[in-house]
Parts: sequence; C-alpha cells; structure tokens
Amino acid sequence: EAAMNKIKEGGSALDAVEVSARVPEADPNDTSVGYGGMPDRDGFVTLDACIMDEKGNAGCVTFLQNIMHPVSVARKVMEKTPHVMLSGNGAFQFAIAQGFKKENLLTEKARLAWEEWKKKNNYTPPINEKNHDTIGSLAIDNMNNISGSCTTSGWAFKMHGRVGDSPIIGAGMYVDNEVGGACATGTGE
Repeated sequence: EAAMNKIKEGGSALDAVEVSARVPEADPNDTSVGYGGMPDRDGFVTLDACIMDEKGNAGCVTFLQNIMHPVSVARKVMEKTPHVMLSGNGAFQFAIAQGFKKENLLTEKARLAWEEWKKKNNYTPPINEKNHDTIGSLAIDNMNNISGSCTTSGWAFKMHGRVGDSPIIGAGMYVDNEVGGACATGTGE
C-alpha cells in the first residue's frame, strides 16, 4: 500500500521499493527484519538489505546493527559512495554519518524467543524453512522504470556474522528495465 501510494503520487519506482521495505522494518511484530527482527545466537539483531534502480545502480549493507532502516542505508550507499556494499561497523559508521539514529532493535518479544531458544538448542543455529524470511519489493513506475529492494534480519539465532543471499545483487534481488525484476528468498546457504 505504501509503495502503491508513492507510485500514484508520481513517485519513482526506487522511492516505492524503499518506502515499502521501511514498513516491515519498523514493525515490532514482524520478526523477519528491522525492529522486531530475531537476533543471532548471541542476542544481536543484525540486518542485511539491498536496493537497485532501473539504471543498474545498486547499494547494499550487510551485518548492520542498531539501525532500523537498512534499506535506506543501502540507498545512501548507492547514491553517496563509489561502492556497492558496506558491511558491519563500516556500514554502521556510514549510517550514523548520514544522519541515521542508533537504536536498540531487540524487542521484548524477540528477546524472550531468543532466551527460550537458548534453553533448548545447544547454541546451534536451526536450519529449516520455518526459521527465515525476507521482505522483497519490486515496482514499476509511471515512466515504466523498474526498481527493487530486499531486506532481512536473516535466520533467527544464526551465528554472529552470518550474511545470507538477500543483500547480494543478483541473488536476493535484481532488476533490468528491458527484462523485468525478481526477488527471492530461501535458507540462503
């Protein structure tokens, strides 16, 4: 709905995919990304995201902590740096320099789930289809330009430092104005 409203207002496909990803990133009840995302096995919420426009420009962040909207940081990487991907503390420092706020993303619901998981799972990350999810967005605007985004907190209770396929251009998401676009999710391994 947020993306469609952006398109109806005459906004770009890039604006639409960013605004659509920001909705679940800010939802404390969505455990797949952002605020509310499940932590890794050490209790840290780590986020990955990418964004791509109709010209082939792309930006990604991986292993980003304490920033609610990784998709917006990915867009800043695309627009403000000569790079495609920033990771970890470098991505965090870049986000802060761009005006993003440091925030605790671990909700009480996610913390309690993590505490319960620690009691039963011997510190071993589970690998199954119920333990992951990703938010993928594709849009085409009134100028027939296509853009895409993909954002995730990855596996619940993954090993600290794990990055999956979601933020990788060509794996988690890809767009091409002449062909189309696609987002994908899975276990990422």
